[in-house]
Amino acid sequence: MNESATRPPLSNRKDSKIAAFFRYPLVWMPLGFVLLVLCSGLLSPPFGSTDIPAVVLLSLLSGIVCSAAYFFIMKVPARRRVPELALSGAGKETLLGIGAGLLFIGVSVLIISALGGYSFRWAPSLPTGALLAGLLFFASAALFEELVFRGLLVQGIERLGGSWIALALTSLFFGAVHLANPNATLLSALAIAVEAGLLLGAAFLWRRNLWFVTGLHFAWNSCVSLLGIPVSGLESSGLFEVKVQGPDLLTGGAFGIEGSIVPVVIGLTLTLWVLFEAKKSGRLIPFRRRREERI
Repeated sequence: MNESATRPPLSNRKDSKIAAFFRYPLVWMPLGFVLLVLCSGLLSPPFGSTDIPAVVLLSLLSGIVCSAAYFFIMKVPARRRVPELALSGAGKETLLGIGAGLLFIGVSVLIISALGGYSFRWAPSLPTGALLAGLLFFASAALFEELVFRGLLVQGIERLGGSWIALALTSLFFGAVHLANPNATLLSALAIAVEAGLLLGAAFLWRRNLWFVTGLHFAWNSCVSLLGIPVSGLESSGLFEVKVQGPDLLTGGAFGIEGSIVPVVIGLTLTLWVLFEAKKSGRLIPFRRRREERI
């Protein structure tokens, strides 16, 4: 048989090289990052808006479009499955994540309050519109951030250097982007990297779905906001008014509870336990280990 007859046409070989190029994580990660940032920037509701119909519409559109953009990046350029957004078990994982987030913030607030850092009183008026708008904003923001950080970046870097490097780099990046928030400092960014970046990244590596971490992230921000505590430096209107007293190391100061040492210690403790569970279940990828990926 003529050897040339067994070779694929030149156009097919060219397509294969192009496909291999786009499947490389250093290609589809930045493509996905830019696409998701554009989608979120164009559609996310502004923080603090009380225009409920607009907030509802924009929150839904942002969630749908960002999810669709994520699917597109993963299915077309990356050519991989998307088990992290499988609908099977999504409700259960989301509720577990919400419960974990509420417990995490609840324990942190109780400890700070017991040490004299926080005291609360009911807000004189309950701004229902602002509360609903805030919850919708936090839901949209949590989904977007988890699609970017745990969906794109953790999985992309993990395929290049393993789970540990992915966790470390994405946690540092997660803390760094919060430097743009009001009242942020290097210490608050480091706190975010440890208590949130590490914990959310480890939780994703353990559960291997985005529902759990999105639920945790949403409950975290929503609980802090409802208590009237600033969320990563952003002032919030909640069910309570909080009086803050004591050192910033305890209370987090103007940045809010996420700048406090208390959730840092609790978050780091939880992270170590979650990583132990993830390693025990064989869900961590060692450095330089290559895995076959089904298309």
